[in-house]
Amino acid sequence: MIQLINKVFLHSIFNFISAAQNAQLSTRLFPCLALDKTFTIGTVTAMSSEIIIRSAVPEDLPVLLTFEQGIIRAERPYDHTLKPDPISYYDVGALISDDNAEVAVAELNGKLIGSGYARRKSSRHYLNPGEHAFIGFLYVDPAHRGQGVNKHVLNHLFDWARANGLPEIHLTVYPGNESAIKAYEKAGFDPYLLEMRLNLDE
Repeated sequence: MIQLINKVFLHSIFNFISAAQNAQLSTRLFPCLALDKTFTIGTVTAMSSEIIIRSAVPEDLPVLLTFEQGIIRAERPYDHTLKPDPISYYDVGALISDDNAEVAVAELNGKLIGSGYARRKSSRHYLNPGEHAFIGFLYVDPAHRGQGVNKHVLNHLFDWARANGLPEIHLTVYPGNESAIKAYEKAGFDPYLLEMRLNLDE
């Protein structure tokens, strides 16, 4: 009898979890139901580690701008053509409000620890498909690297791209940034096109 009750109880719990997902309820409201899996609820992904992957909002902008500067500092050794600080790569505020873009953030205990964006971009006129998703702004706070944060941000962006009919995904990376190249290859990316440069005055 006890065994039967336990089975019925577990079955009810899993049905409740399924209903919560279908109704797009945040698992943050149900911490007692946290399982070792990832739940995608609209544009929010909640993991059992309490790391939340969600769409960025304008209030996130001050922190995201510090992430952008972290990316620039990390990439300066690979590109001597970058102008002196202060410089900016992206218009993060515009990307947040752009219907053709998705800015994702990773949040832990109310603190942002990672970011990334995907935006709709036209492909070269002779290529198929005619549009693709371009990914950039991938950053993880140094204290939280090696914990899979980047992977979950990428998965969120992949879901956005797929939902927007953009199965082709591109990004750029400096050829000397071997750790980043390995991480992207691990995520499924393949080398595609190498851009080369020459400055006749150097």
